[in-house]
Amino acid sequence: MKRVILSGGGTGGHIYPAVAVAEALQRRCGDGVELLFVGAEGKMEMEKIPTLGYRIVGLPTAGLQRRFALSNLALPFKVLKSVGRARRTIREFGADVVVGFGGYASGPVLWAAQRSGIPTLIQEQNSYAGLTNKILARGARRICVAYDGMERFFPAERIVHTGNPLRGRFAVPTEADRLEGLAAFGLDAARPTVLVVGGSLGCRTLNETMK
Repeated sequence: MKRVILSGGGTGGHIYPAVAVAEALQRRCGDGVELLFVGAEGKMEMEKIPTLGYRIVGLPTAGLQRRFALSNLALPFKVLKSVGRARRTIREFGADVVVGFGGYASGPVLWAAQRSGIPTLIQEQNSYAGLTNKILARGARRICVAYDGMERFFPAERIVHTGNPLRGRFAVPTEADRLEGLAAFGLDAARPTVLVVGGSLGCRTLNETMK
């Protein structure tokens, strides 16, 4: 049996690609794979992941505030505690590989795994990589990306262009799915439908462009 740790969270943009990969591993490997999620205490993954039937461990890590905040003073202690707990979790679970999807928790987990000689993989959903992923990519076996031109952030020889993982029925939509969606939003099936999605720093640009 292969044991895989999936780490990431904070937002749905990190959580649901991890869930999509978990579902794909279960479809492909069945009982030959055991999965464990690692998230950040107090973040949405600690609620969402168990409702989907997966086990999750929480770390006390937090992000750096980009302004003066007293909470930043406690950050180094939280990071050290998170790394220690991540090492213990990796050892007790017996992880064969660790996959990071971004978010507060993925940093300590991948860092601990890399220093323990365990293969790591990064799944970067965005067109502009964050600082944590850029640092962790130096020790990652593969970096899976959704956009072209990511060699400006990551070693080109380790990049795999996979696109962003989609869950279950979203991966292979059917005509029935389309009709259900049109009915749900009261749209006219005879007219073209344009869906515009985006998040984080891209929202304002997309909204202004559509207007």
